Amino acid sequence: MYPIKTPSDARLLRPSALPRHDRGGGACTTSLVSPALGATTFISGITEFDPGTAIPFHSHNCEESVVLLEGDAVMDIDGLEYRLQPLDTTFIPPNVVHRFRNLSATQPMKILWTYASPDATRTLRDTGETRPVALEHANR
Repeated sequence: MYPIKTPSDARLLRPSALPRHDRGGGACTTSLVSPALGATTFISGITEFDPGTAIPFHSHNCEESVVLLEGDAVMDIDGLEYRLQPLDTTFIPPNVVHRFRNLSATQPMKILWTYASPDATRTLRDTGETRPVALEHANR
């Protein structure tokens, strides 16, 4: 059963054995490190994007880092587009509007994300709606 708990209270997580949460619009997230495991200063997970999927423009109340694991991606930020290669890593300060897009029409894209707070929120630019990231990713 996963995650595996070690004698020191560390955890081993195998994403393939963890539940996936359909976020709608072609994105699916697997929560990794969360308060449920005892995390107190950050959360992380993996989001997969179907071909052609773009998540809406949004911002967070804390720092975020994203690593492109697989696929052909673009990060839209500050009115510019940045083409990403696998293992490219981003650092996004709090309250900076951005989004990620899968450019491929045939292949999925996968990112590893980390938020610098277990209380991270996502605010959608177009609607102003704010909700906890943990709730979106079934991190309860």
